[in-house]
Amino acid sequence: QVQLVESGGGLVQAGGSLRLSCAASGSTFRRFAMGWFRQAPGKEREFVASITWSGGGTYYADFVKGRFTISRDNAKNMVYLQMNSLTPEDTAVYYCAASTTFRWPYNRANFYDYWGQGTQVTVSS
Repeated sequence: QVQLVESGGGLVQAGGSLRLSCAASGSTFRRFAMGWFRQAPGKEREFVASITWSGGGTYYADFVKGRFTISRDNAKNMVYLQMNSLTPEDTAVYYCAASTTFRWPYNRANFYDYWGQGTQVTVSS
């Protein structure tokens, strides 16, 4: 069993930055690909970014390319999402997720086996 706990969300003005963190339990973290998704009110959950188990491969949704960066630290069982140039359209609950099997580029929710509880990001205009 893997437990994921997100943190780092909050209220930020448009143009600002936030860094989300996801702490994973378990010694097998380094075997998992990880992803970030988000869900805005009234909308479906959507893919944001993913990273392979080694960190050597990353993949992004088109709407975040050049603004968000996903990274991981396997020694600390952590995955991060650095978000820059935020806009009100980025307002959502952000979730991290873990995938135990190879499903590159890990851009679909049903590719993931474990989910965190989410952290709210609100961007004001």
